Amino acid sequence: MKGLILSGGLGTRLRPLTHTGAKQLIPIANKPVLHHVIEDLASAGIKDVGIIVGYDKIRIDSIIESIGNGSKFGIKVTYIVQDAPRGLAHAVGIAQDFLGDEDFVLYLGDNLLKSGIKSCMSDFRRNKPHINLLLAEHNEPHRFGVAVLDDKGNVIDVEEKPKNPKSNFVITGVYIFTKEIFDAIKKVKPGLGGELQITDAIKIFVDDPTKKVIATKVDGWWDDAGTANAILNANLMVLIDKDLEIKGSVSSNSVIQGKLGLGKSSVIYDGCYIKGPVIIGENCEIGPNTYIGPYTSIGDGCKIKGGEIESSIVIGESNIILEKGDKICDSLIGKGSKISSRKNLLPMGHVFVLGENSELGI
Repeated sequence: MKGLILSGGLGTRLRPLTHTGAKQLIPIANKPVLHHVIEDLASAGIKDVGIIVGYDKIRIDSIIESIGNGSKFGIKVTYIVQDAPRGLAHAVGIAQDFLGDEDFVLYLGDNLLKSGIKSCMSDFRRNKPHINLLLAEHNEPHRFGVAVLDDKGNVIDVEEKPKNPKSNFVITGVYIFTKEIFDAIKKVKPGLGGELQITDAIKIFVDDPTKKVIATKVDGWWDDAGTANAILNANLMVLIDKDLEIKGSVSSNSVIQGKLGLGKSSVIYDGCYIKGPVIIGENCEIGPNTYIGPYTSIGDGCKIKGGEIESSIVIGESNIILEKGDKICDSLIGKGSKISSRKNLLPMGHVFVLGENSELGI
């Protein structure tokens, strides 16, 4: 079985961060989302993976630089360029030469799963369907593709972002297909925006009584990390579950409460209060007199002095100098950013989504 990861798209909902890189490379608990996806595939035994990349050179180069040939993950990677945003079905179709006659897992590159894809693959191998969909219950199903199930768990209908959903089971970013999906894709007609929807291809199977479409329900949480809020939520959930280890040095005059991951050559100076779960990368300097609150991820090479940071992601090589009473919360801060404090400026809490190499005074 092969893997196919969708890693195109412009990431418009995550601008300005995505002006300088792919949204799939934004880190969750100091690891790019795309790395989480690849590790899921590798841990499920999939060693041959195709990655669909978009037509934008900056994003293509950033993904190739991050992933390389896949050897560091124990897999082989083939890159496939989609020349325009033509939909998921089109992306699968252009990967046919790579996928050949093998069954394959389609995994959207901005999705995160607590429990990975092993149960979905087991159900596929045991039941031998034409398609297996990984589903999650959601209170806003109209935002996603929706699947309707019979009492045996078979899929009897699918809809793409329906106004009046027939079910609250949404299709997550994981699908397993046989090679027959390519014949269905050839029958799909462009929808709104000229895109070829994968749900239309799945619908062809659902409507054919000789075909079998099943579903596996997500075990644990699932996150479609396509917005700043979704990324921060995913960061929270990953940090809660993650085992963390202190490899750097912590002053005896600082307080650590809860889980802390501290990378090599990182230092926490006097007077700091770290309330976990918190992860801090390598070669970082924290403090003195700094509060780092729960669900915060700080990338490699950051320097943070004074003030408070909580429930935020600070991407690497950023420099933040705050005064007492300054607080940053619920924020995404791009690589190489500089934030400096200005006293007596309200509000007390600041919310940011900053692109790379930003400079901001607060």
